[in-house]
Amino acid sequence: MKPHLIVFAILIAGFIAYNLFLQSQDDRTNTVVNILYASILFAYISFMAYTLLKKMKK
Repeated sequence: MKPHLIVFAILIAGFIAYNLFLQSQDDRTNTVVNILYASILFAYISFMAYTLLKKMKK
């Protein structure tokens, strides 16, 4: 489970870095990138929960 948390921390750090330093000038593009990145984060959270439940079942 520890490698999953490390990858999740890297994804969170990337999200924060993008919002602080790498934002695009176009608001529409910036919003699309934020929505896609947040979707990836939530998908990874659900993947971690699924693997945890699968391990608990065994």
